[in-house]
Amino acid sequence: MSGKNEAIGIVGAGKTNAKTPRVFAIVNQKGGVGKTTTAINLATALAAAEKRVLLIDLDPQGNASTGLGISQKQRVITTYEVLMGMDEIGGALVSTSVPGLQLVPASVELAGAEVELVETARREYRLKDAIERLKVVYDYVLVDCPPSLGLLTLNGMVAANAVLVPLQCEFYALEGLSHLVRTIDRVKKSLNPSLDLQGVVLTMFDKRNNLCDLVASDVRGYFGEKVYNTTIPRNVRISEAPSHGKPVLLYDWRCAGSQAYIHLASEVLYREQDYAH
Repeated sequence: MSGKNEAIGIVGAGKTNAKTPRVFAIVNQKGGVGKTTTAINLATALAAAEKRVLLIDLDPQGNASTGLGISQKQRVITTYEVLMGMDEIGGALVSTSVPGLQLVPASVELAGAEVELVETARREYRLKDAIERLKVVYDYVLVDCPPSLGLLTLNGMVAANAVLVPLQCEFYALEGLSHLVRTIDRVKKSLNPSLDLQGVVLTMFDKRNNLCDLVASDVRGYFGEKVYNTTIPRNVRISEAPSHGKPVLLYDWRCAGSQAYIHLASEVLYREQDYAH
């Protein structure tokens, strides 16, 4: 990947001397909005910008793990064991095909964690505590949360500095987003005062569809500058990449989908310039 950095041209590329990582929870309670695709490809683009990146798969479906080509056999220690206190997060780290990007994989057992954690001390802080015990230095930690607003997603938001919301350009988009924003506000007030909305990224954008333009206009009217300028297009290469166990940036870095995620990473890094590492 490093050989492509010059061609990719991500703004803000270059190593940093981070002591504590910036943690982003990638959240949307609605499935099928490009959440995991965004997690995988934003993490890859940040790694291409020579940032040290960790992606934590907090979704029991494990799609981020599969999309990075991590087989079931490689998922020896997963986010389930980490959250339940059976293993340290350092033991769960798996290297990916992307230089500079590591993964904490998920397993189906994670589905039971919602119930099992209910009686556990500091149940909302399990992921935050685990990340703070990390001995490996990262610039960014991305948490791919499940498509719900349960205890797993709550762990992701409590551990995070900011929330990044992928939003599909469809009719009901704003209705679900307002509910998510209320949840973020509640978490900020009661559990994580430093939590912020990093941004909203419009996904599956089809410029031939007038509805997409209307939704985009509504979202920008509601959230203003919190909405990234970059939109992620509907793109067949993005859809094909997971079946090959690769981010789209490795599968076909020249395609429109890859270029969009490269631009998104540039925007994220530009916004991050305000934060001292």
